[in-house]
Amino acid sequence: MKKEKIILIGGGGHCKSCIDVIEQENKFEIAGIIDLPDKLGEKILDYPIIGNDDNIESLCKNYKYFFITLGQIKSPQRRSELFKIILNLNIEIPTIISPLAYVSKHAKIGKGTIIMHHTIINAGAIVGNNCIINNKALIEHDAIIGDNCHISTGSIVNGGAQIGMGSFYGSGAVCKEYIVIPEFSFIKANSIVK
Repeated sequence: MKKEKIILIGGGGHCKSCIDVIEQENKFEIAGIIDLPDKLGEKILDYPIIGNDDNIESLCKNYKYFFITLGQIKSPQRRSELFKIILNLNIEIPTIISPLAYVSKHAKIGKGTIIMHHTIINAGAIVGNNCIINNKALIEHDAIIGDNCHISTGSIVNGGAQIGMGSFYGSGAVCKEYIVIPEFSFIKANSIVK
């Protein structure tokens, strides 16, 4: 089966992790990466950097699929801006799910979200658009993750909890069930949120 070609946007450390998930999922062939202008011609895990953000519009004439591989810790702003740019160009933004993750058939996952290795997303959970659900995160039943969130490695979002859009939820963080965490929150690693 011929795989569709995809362009990745963002060439840092998170990009490497995304590449690994995309390779494991085996649905797309990575055609190249968009990063900073001074990185043009370099490679990330054998994939070439072929342009910068200014080239997105011209590249969309030749490529149907794009995916944001820029990480998110301090602010969701740039990821959110890039997502809007891509939507406005009517480019396809897939949802990427590691074959090593478990996602309940009763969960909903938004466009442009990546579900990374060994993540569990249980029944009734809703994950918004353009999210990073990082390795070994647990999203329990009926939890709601807003758009543009990063749920970090090894963290637990308990049943019915709501994480507001644009939030960063640190590695190893755990929240009480049915808690509401406001938009654009920054939850430190290993926090217990009551």
